[in-house]
Amino acid sequence: MVKSSGVLLDIMTERGRLLDLIMMKALRVGKITLSSGKVSDYYIDARSIVLDPEGAYLTGKLMLDRVTSDAKAVAGMTLGADPIVASISVLSHLEGRDLPALIIRKESKKHGTMKFIEGPVLPKGTKVAVVDDVVTTGSSLIKSIDRLRAEGYEPVQVMAILDRQEGGRETLASKGFQLESLFTRDDLNVN
Repeated sequence: MVKSSGVLLDIMTERGRLLDLIMMKALRVGKITLSSGKVSDYYIDARSIVLDPEGAYLTGKLMLDRVTSDAKAVAGMTLGADPIVASISVLSHLEGRDLPALIIRKESKKHGTMKFIEGPVLPKGTKVAVVDDVVTTGSSLIKSIDRLRAEGYEPVQVMAILDRQEGGRETLASKGFQLESLFTRDDLNVN
């Protein structure tokens, strides 16, 4: 249960409330170039949601509820996934599940350990749920999966807040992963 504007929300309305927040605070309609290089007629600024206390809670809760029981950590590519993995990790502790958070760098550190993955060192073979904010082509999740594997981790699940329905799901499926998203483009009612 979450309290919002004096109203208690149950699991059925938590998803609805998060969608409301996305529509009010994150959806921008108009031509914009995405990180994939594609031009779109809308944009979701997910950071405006996952850096908001209520949005962070709802995102973390809804994603934690989907994390498979064999996952022992949660990871994502910086910057979009940083607050998501942190929210999931904190809420997992409150629920007695304790999923450590791993942040995957876009480039390795240029000093010190020169590593790609930040967070606690976990045993080789640790199963990891991989998250992202918005999926277009799936390339960020694939890069995350590859970097986790290179460090000896076993990615077992991929999740996102939004699937733009522009090929990412299919690309991930070709690599053996089924994308689980809280929302799709269809939920946004954008043409």
